[in-house]
Amino acid sequence: MAGKQKLAHFAEMKTFPNVFEPDTEEIFRKDYHTKGNWHKEVFKNDHPIVLELGCGKGEYSVGMARKFPMKNFIGCDIKGARMWRGAKTSQEEGIKNVAFFRTRIEFIEGGFAENEVDEIWITFPDPQPKDRQEKKRLTGPLFIERYRKFLKKGGTIHLKTDSEFFFRFTLDEIKERGYELLEHTFDLYGDAVHNYDQDTKDILSIKTHYEKIFSDKGFKINYLKFKVH
Repeated sequence: MAGKQKLAHFAEMKTFPNVFEPDTEEIFRKDYHTKGNWHKEVFKNDHPIVLELGCGKGEYSVGMARKFPMKNFIGCDIKGARMWRGAKTSQEEGIKNVAFFRTRIEFIEGGFAENEVDEIWITFPDPQPKDRQEKKRLTGPLFIERYRKFLKKGGTIHLKTDSEFFFRFTLDEIKERGYELLEHTFDLYGDAVHNYDQDTKDILSIKTHYEKIFSDKGFKINYLKFKVH
């Protein structure tokens, strides 16, 4: 039954105008048709673009799109069965400033042009804790260089994670490579949240499915924001 439901979700996603699903041939070592065209062809405005990497069910992208109608949001993930939920919700609610891009993050620069993205959110990524997995960490140098290709100069990268290991790894990367650390806390929903401006509080009040699970179990949520220059 679950398999049939998943197939039905995949089929339905193909009918959604705000879902883009390049196959490997279309994006590997090539440029997908969205590259350089998100403002003109997808959102039909010139509002800032915020990209969420590893969006899962899309709660964050959809939630931010509701709160900030003057920004555009794109959720990226490879797992379409999860992404369907956010795409479905945005269609049901008629939210026009959110889209979904289904691809591996290793291929992400094939979908975006230079200076096309204003902000990046990385929400609860796999921490890839083993040494041999270091190259797969989404705040490691290989991925940061991918982001540089489309992130505007002065654009910000946000990270939320329940993994203190991954959080400390990212802090070390920021220090070692000379990035600009803007904010960080090891306990986002402790006293730290009161220190932020209202827009940031509104954003941070949105919780993903997994974040709710982690919070309910008593895990502290780590948050940071930085610029790569």
